[in-house]
Amino acid sequence: MRTVDALKPLTAGKLLELWRYYRERVEDPLERTLLCNAAILRDSCYCQGEAIYGDELEVLRDLTPGEMEDLLLRLAEGAPSTFSGLRI
Repeated sequence: MRTVDALKPLTAGKLLELWRYYRERVEDPLERTLLCNAAILRDSCYCQGEAIYGDELEVLRDLTPGEMEDLLLRLAEGAPSTFSGLRI
């Protein structure tokens, strides 16, 4: 489990760029969604100022779909960018 102490929201342009990237490269809708969401979390999750994940596959190996959803909801709801820490 890793600790997230900051979530960095991505710009709408960056989200669109990630969505387009995976739409063009991955045919299966479930795989495309998981990879795109993992890329969002790769770029959004930090601990002590350092990115937690190096790539999408690292996110997928570390988090369950439910944990991914919880973090993505925090981002979508505009959760504070820093908080006391969340163990995932």
